[in-house]
Amino acid sequence: MTNSVDLSPLGKTSAYRTDYAPELLFPIPRQGKRDELGLSGTLPFFGVDIWNAYEISWLNQRGKPQVAIARITVPADTPNIIESKSFKLYLNSFNQTRLDSVVALKTLLQQDLSDAAGGNVHITITQPEEFGMVEMGELDGLLLDRLDIEVDHYSPSPEILKAAHDEEPVEEKLLSHLLKSNCLVTGQPDWASVQIHYSGPQIDQESLLKYLIGFREHNEFHEQCVERIFVDILRQCQPQQLAVYARYTRRGGLDINPWRSNFSTAQKPANLRGARQ
Repeated sequence: MTNSVDLSPLGKTSAYRTDYAPELLFPIPRQGKRDELGLSGTLPFFGVDIWNAYEISWLNQRGKPQVAIARITVPADTPNIIESKSFKLYLNSFNQTRLDSVVALKTLLQQDLSDAAGGNVHITITQPEEFGMVEMGELDGLLLDRLDIEVDHYSPSPEILKAAHDEEPVEEKLLSHLLKSNCLVTGQPDWASVQIHYSGPQIDQESLLKYLIGFREHNEFHEQCVERIFVDILRQCQPQQLAVYARYTRRGGLDINPWRSNFSTAQKPANLRGARQ
């Protein structure tokens, strides 16, 4: 049976389980939203969704609580995203669960999240003695937000994107902290910084900033917004190389950071926590 958004636990009263319950995870197929973008067959990008989970706790075999931070890396070519509230409920189900070790925790996370996503999910666990080693940092790039523009439209309008196709190509990174979208189900706001790294015809910065601000009343999940941004820029501006990386602020102890790229030599981006995260 294919899960649909209206069946998810989002926006519904939930009983918080404190015993291990992998059945709480609610996968949603990616393809539905990709169909809206006209994506079928070979995708025009590869990438990952980087989740950081800051509220993981369980009991050791003597009943003493343990805590950790987890990084979960979900490949963009897995068939499903994992709905975020179900992810939180699943993590909460460990709270009164006794485990032998951190290795046992990682094994369960690896198995359950890979099953839900439909592909191999990578897990990294950071224990308390390593918390001081967690680095912070901001996305780099030329800040679009410096532009003094007038805005009166708050839904995505790819047709406003422009690029200088009759001039020499450039390579640059552009950055905005003004990306805001809304949860597809609840309408709650999601806040992000976004980096556009491309080479090709120079993108008109004012049109790009207006386009990004245009997500302000748009309802989609984080992963879907980033894929929409990627596809719209690719089609309208026709860069030879393009990468889009968004760092969303956390909700319920989770942040989601999708990255999509068509750089053949591109490496996964650093998972540096921003000031707003």
